[in-house]
Amino acid sequence: MELRIAERSDIHALDELIELSGRALSTGFYSPEQADAITRYVFGVDTQLIDDQTYFVIEHDSQIVACGGWSKRGTLFGGDQIKTGPDPLLDPATDPARIRAFFVHPSMARRGLGRQLMAACIDASKQAGFSSLELVSTMPGEPLYLASGFVVLERFDLDLTGGIQVPVSRMRMAI
Repeated sequence: MELRIAERSDIHALDELIELSGRALSTGFYSPEQADAITRYVFGVDTQLIDDQTYFVIEHDSQIVACGGWSKRGTLFGGDQIKTGPDPLLDPATDPARIRAFFVHPSMARRGLGRQLMAACIDASKQAGFSSLELVSTMPGEPLYLASGFVVLERFDLDLTGGIQVPVSRMRMAI
């Protein structure tokens, strides 16, 4: 398996992976309606991460099987479709970097790919001068983040189209 920086030419494959992962790995954590809503209205590629070269993919047999990244910008979660304005740079001296958009192909789940992505994100954000990380986690992602050393700061519901509420957690970790 090869870990590399995502490129704009990966966007179609990333969209497919994110949709598949978002729906399949939500089973047991979210209702089908919740999984559909968060996948449709929140999950997606944030092209700013690709442009900033802070988004990684893992390939196996020339197929992208996992993706995830970190950000030096203010957005905490979501793809391009939920952005509403500028995404300002964070100050590494005072702000935590963001962990963003981890997705794994269901056939490759629980094989250490999330941990591999996390290690790459921690290393890169440290090199950029950050001393802490923050994220918003779905319930399926929370076990990975807890195992990586994150702590839950708050739990809240995302209010999505159709009156659907999806529970998530804001988490932080010192690095």
